[in-house]
Amino acid sequence: MIPSTFDYQVAESVDHAVELLGEAGPGAKLLAGGHSLIPMMKLRFARPTLLVDIARIGDLSYIRDAGDVIAIGACTRHHDLHHSSLLDEACPIVSHAAGLIGDPQVRHKGTIGGSVAHGDPASDLPAVLLALGAEFVLNGPGGSSRTVAASDFWTGVFETAAAPGEVLTEILVPKFGPAAGWSYLKFNRRAQDWGIVAVAAVVERSNGAIGSARVALANKGPTVLRAVAVEAALAVAGQKAIPGAAALAPEGTSPPSDTNATAEFRRHLAEVLVRRAVEASMGS
Repeated sequence: MIPSTFDYQVAESVDHAVELLGEAGPGAKLLAGGHSLIPMMKLRFARPTLLVDIARIGDLSYIRDAGDVIAIGACTRHHDLHHSSLLDEACPIVSHAAGLIGDPQVRHKGTIGGSVAHGDPASDLPAVLLALGAEFVLNGPGGSSRTVAASDFWTGVFETAAAPGEVLTEILVPKFGPAAGWSYLKFNRRAQDWGIVAVAAVVERSNGAIGSARVALANKGPTVLRAVAVEAALAVAGQKAIPGAAALAPEGTSPPSDTNATAEFRRHLAEVLVRRAVEASMGS
């Protein structure tokens, strides 16, 4: 399997990357770790005319305390997320999920920005970031910058709100409060596989009960999805409603059928994992 012909440029800075993207037009793609893009190019599902390599831009790899949020550079490797003491203390669901991605080779090369920008509905970190209510910083032509909420970022399979010529530079992750609980569960055949279904749950506890809950699903539609029916049921009835709320997990989803599982199996699996994730969040 051989990719289509493409050109290759190394960006020296974010502004240089934006410039290269602008010159090349809509056929250009950014390259960081490449563990999602390169396989698609080999299958010719993706046929970029230009790859702009941003992996060597050191300014895009960091994990910083930024007040109410943790700021993460887009080129930060999954390995670094998993082993970050700052994330482990302030937002442990991110470091935990990063440690479940692929295998060690993937985690040492793959980046959080690549996972976000690639827009794969089965990805681990996008589901976690959606449940957290994270925000993404995009830099564009002329030094422009804008921030997009995770809920508005993914628009379809491998499609995002990033405009041509924009570079995802930073992910802003809210810190956990003292009463927050969390869980990230995924079901897969082998440890390095994509989740057949994955669930991220973040629960704010109040006097031992559920104050509010945010639940996100992976591999249940064309993008990662919020389980809004589950969240609404938990908000009304609280912890006693967990089994009934979990039964609402398939609402608003359109799971695929493929060689790993049927759509019906994914619907059932979502119910089971949502119940377990919310229950685990109450005890974490």
